Amino acid sequence: MDNKKRKAASLPYHYDDPTLMGKQAEYLELLYDYNQTRPTELDKKDRLAKEMFNEIGPDCHIETPLHANWGGKNVHIGKGVYINFNLCLVDDADIYIGDHTMIAPNVTISTAGHPVLPILREHNFVYNFPVHIGKNVWIGSGVQILPDVTIGDNTVIGAGSVVTRDIGPNVVAYGSPCKEIRPIGEKDRQYYFKNYELDVTE
Repeated sequence: MDNKKRKAASLPYHYDDPTLMGKQAEYLELLYDYNQTRPTELDKKDRLAKEMFNEIGPDCHIETPLHANWGGKNVHIGKGVYINFNLCLVDDADIYIGDHTMIAPNVTISTAGHPVLPILREHNFVYNFPVHIGKNVWIGSGVQILPDVTIGDNTVIGAGSVVTRDIGPNVVAYGSPCKEIRPIGEKDRQYYFKNYELDVTE
C-alpha cells in the first residue's frame, strides 16, 4: 500500500513522500495573502476564504493571523462562525466546524500525530484522523484539540483545556485532559457568568 492510500486510511505513513505534497505550496500562498489583508478589506477576505477552505458558509468572520498546514484546504466551516486571532489548524485530515461556533484566541486543532515508537518517528512516520466540532460550540482561549476528537453541539470547552477524547453535546467541559463537568441547564438560564444574573433570554 503506497503512502497516499495509507494516509487516506489513517494508517502511519511517510510525510516526506513527494507524491503527497500536491498543491500544498499554492494553498499556503492563498493563506499568506489572506493574512496580509487589511482590516477593512472584508470583500477580499471573503473571496480568499472561499478559495482557501474546502467549504465555508455565509456570515463567517476569521481574524488574522490564521495558520494552517494545508492553508485550510481540508477545513469545512458552517455558517455564522467566528474565529478569533491566531487559530492554528494542523489540517492534514479534515476538520469540520459547525454553524455558529465561536473559537477564542490561540486555539490549536490538530488532525496529525506521530507514533510513540521512536524508530517510527526517526523514519518520518505520521498519522492523521479528522476532528469534528458541532454546531453552536464555544471553544475557550488556548484550547488544544487533538486528532480523532468529536465535540457535540452547544458544548462549551473551557480555556486552556486539552481535548484528547470525545465530548458530548450540551455540556460544560474543561481540564487537561478535558472532561465533561456538568450539563448546560437551569443554572445557565439564571446566571451568564459566575454569579452574575442573566437579564435576557434571547
